[in-house]
Formats: sequence, C-alpha cells, structure tokens
Amino acid sequence: MEIKELGHLVLYVRDLDRSAHFYRDILGWRPAYSGDGPLPYRGMAFNAGGRTHHELLLLEVGQSAAPLQRGRHVGLYHFGLRVGTSDDELREVLATLVANDVPIHGATDHGLTHSLYLSDPDGNEIELFIDVPGVDWEDPAHWSAPTARPLRL
Repeated sequence: MEIKELGHLVLYVRDLDRSAHFYRDILGWRPAYSGDGPLPYRGMAFNAGGRTHHELLLLEVGQSAAPLQRGRHVGLYHFGLRVGTSDDELREVLATLVANDVPIHGATDHGLTHSLYLSDPDGNEIELFIDVPGVDWEDPAHWSAPTARPLRL
C-alpha cells in the first residue's frame, strides 16, 4: 500500500454556523456541500483547491460536546494550511486575521516555513504557512536540527 496524499479533514464542531463563518468567510474555504443529509449530524463540506470532492468537513455535535484536551495528550496537535508562496501573502493573511479579531498564538520561522498559529472557534489549532522559497527539503539538517525562531513579518 502507498498513501498518495492527505484527502480530507473532518472536524466535530459545536456550532456549524459559527465554524462555517470562520472557515468560509475568514480563511476562505469554498463550500462544496451543506445540508442535513443522511449523516447523524448537520454538516458542511469545503474545498480549498478543488482537487477532490471535499478537503474539509465540519459536523455539528452541539454545545454539550466535551471540550478539546489542552496540553500534552494523544491526538491531533494542529493541521497546517499553505496560504501562499511569499511573506507578502502571509502578511495579507495576518491582516485578514487581525481585521476579524482572530487571536494569533504564535508566529514562527522554521527555516523551511514561515508560520502563523491560531485556533478555530472550537479550539482546533491551525498553522497557516508559506514554504520558504529556495529551501532544499532534501537537506537532512532541516530535520535533524530544526529551526524555531520568532517570525518577524
């Protein structure tokens, strides 16, 4: 067996309308499907690049759902979304987040990538990043001695 690519993410959310606003209106995902359908939850599917039927699916589980665990635990840490190819594009992303009052948890220069960290309305951590142009991803030094400096945009 060989995995060809990551196909999609599915996230449980407390409030579908609130999360759809965040992913659609702030992060810019394009709706692919919305409805009550045969699933046991209200859901909404999104595409970013349109390369497949959906890349993100949100399923509403209601306000009484258990919160995400904080700190070190088994499970999802964050997911990364490439938002462009330059620091200028990352600056535009930062301006959009600030204009929409989205708190930024961190900004890191990893050497390989320049990244902004934030959380969605349910606390799922997201990394918005650009790949640093000209980086040799095959260089083992990037993996054996990773960089993590504050990012100055």
